[in-house]
Amino acid sequence: MPSVDVVDETFLAVPPDVVAAAFAPPVAWAEFWPDLTLDVYADRGSEGLRWTVAGALVGTMEVWLEAVMDGTLLHYFLRADLPGNASDQQVRREVRRRQLAAKEVSLGLKVILEAGRPPGVPPLLP
Repeated sequence: MPSVDVVDETFLAVPPDVVAAAFAPPVAWAEFWPDLTLDVYADRGSEGLRWTVAGALVGTMEVWLEAVMDGTLLHYFLRADLPGNASDQQVRREVRRRQLAAKEVSLGLKVILEAGRPPGVPPLLP
């Protein structure tokens, strides 16, 4: 079982294709996860991406985009280990850091992609 196991979910009031486009370019990955080297092993189009992870962590990561009502439920999974022999304290710190980073990515995209859409108003379709 990986020592760093992070799961996050955030609803974005935009279609899955719009969210997928935000994750599609590799330059975006470097912005979202600058200390990780990602290699796509499953490109699922509007349903998301799966990567192998190297660098600060070694393992796998996935962004699964699920169409829900008038938007997208962004599921994020990170299952990895710190390289070398990490102490329990180092692992706990890394898990917390990655949990906060995951929410920062999803909420950052929510702000950008929803572009000030008032609550209760349907998303604008591309």
